Amino acid sequence: MPDVRDPSPEYLAFWRERHLCTLTTLRPNGTPHVVPVGVTYDPEAGLARVITNKNSRKVANILAAGPDGARVAVCQTHRARWATLEGRATIRMDQDSVDDAVRRYTERYERTPKPSQDRIVIEIALDRALGRA
Repeated sequence: MPDVRDPSPEYLAFWRERHLCTLTTLRPNGTPHVVPVGVTYDPEAGLARVITNKNSRKVANILAAGPDGARVAVCQTHRARWATLEGRATIRMDQDSVDDAVRRYTERYERTPKPSQDRIVIEIALDRALGRA
């Protein structure tokens, strides 16, 4: 099992490549909600970040879990390689967090998202990594 804060060079390189990911949150009724997202991984801080619209279902699911956040997973796959990061997600709305997350997204995905006043950050405090990169 990869170390969230000290991943192998191969695991980290896989998370630096441009891949579409999925985010899994739980709806208030306990059923999974899985959606495609862009994810950035910051092992030094032990965080993964997803930029999104504050009115999205995934944000509502995280907020419904309460002030301590919600258990979530992000995953990416390419052929036989795959990687999953798990942790507790919280919502960040402050401009510094949003700007930092957009910068990281732009770096990984080589495109700058269109400006949005409704953009927020899902910040995931990571505690588990799985995969085969």
